Amino acid sequence: MTDLTIAHSRAELAAARRKLTGTVGVTMTMGALHSGHAELIKRAREQVDHVIVTIFLNPLQFAQGEDLSRYPRTFEADVEICREFGAEVVFAPSPDVVYPDGEPGVRVSAGPLGDVLEGASRPGHFDGVLTVVAKLLHLVQPDRAFFGQKDAQQLLLIRRMVRDLDFPVEILPVPTVRQDDGLALSSRNTYLSPSDREVALSLSSALRAGGDMAVSGPAAIRRAARDVLVREPLAAVDYLVLVHPTTLEEVPEWYRGPALLAVAAKVGTTRLIDNLPLVVGPGGGARLVVDYAE
Repeated sequence: MTDLTIAHSRAELAAARRKLTGTVGVTMTMGALHSGHAELIKRAREQVDHVIVTIFLNPLQFAQGEDLSRYPRTFEADVEICREFGAEVVFAPSPDVVYPDGEPGVRVSAGPLGDVLEGASRPGHFDGVLTVVAKLLHLVQPDRAFFGQKDAQQLLLIRRMVRDLDFPVEILPVPTVRQDDGLALSSRNTYLSPSDREVALSLSSALRAGGDMAVSGPAAIRRAARDVLVREPLAAVDYLVLVHPTTLEEVPEWYRGPALLAVAAKVGTTRLIDNLPLVVGPGGGARLVVDYAE
């Protein structure tokens, strides 16, 4: 275990950051850390000299009607996970530290890529995500930032923001961490009752079924995944799509190459998302992360 500094203010973060020599990586979280977050920290430790973890429940990315107060808060346990897996600094600011003048009048716009899939269901969500990520990148000044493949659209938008606005940081994807039965780890899983959790398994099962048909083309992938979901009526599906990994446009039947099979559904009162990167066509199959074409 490494020594861990907890910074709550901008000044405390700046002082801790100045002490770090060599390469610095950051993983950004909203708290309620689990094994997926631990994997982000582990991957960062393998690739940089020092790791900073941010823990900030960002009010800007909660759409109207979403209950910010319901989000789980487990700060002491979160700190122990950071300590155990090798983070050296935890930056845990309050909203008035990140937004000292209240809600920012100027925000980063996600553009058209932020209006589809998750953005269609959660208007303004990705503007809030990109705004806080931009602010935290400025404050932390990392060389590399690590984000999970589970939030594939978020990962894509962050990479586009960094490229389009010339942020001096490398964005690295980390594969989705799953439980033994295939359920993707998420802080929202704590909302699931035992029966809800059984229903939730239909999402990863659908993705696996689609992935098994990758060599047969888009229609076969969509059909196989859809067949699994229609057998689980208690999963209220928002979308099931097979899209290009950088445009998020549905791929046509003739398409061969990298793609993303993504699903969102409400299980009980909890909205869950999951995805599976694929290569469509001969020799294709499931992958760990999307192959982003620069």
